[in-house]
Amino acid sequence: MALPPPNPVLRRQVIQLYKELLHMGKEYPQGYSYFRPRLHRAFMSKAGLRDEGEIKQAIATAQFVQK
Repeated sequence: MALPPPNPVLRRQVIQLYKELLHMGKEYPQGYSYFRPRLHRAFMSKAGLRDEGEIKQAIATAQFVQK
């Protein structure tokens, strides 16, 4: 059973947020090599979300962490 395609607008927001967090990770105190795998794991744990409400909630959480 195929999953429905994600909303392209939300997909773009998630990718942009990921890139911004990766850029911020370059200045992480424990180093980029420590930060990047953890960021990747966090995003991959939510990769299966298809409900737009859940995706928006995950984006809001990531933006809170970004601040």
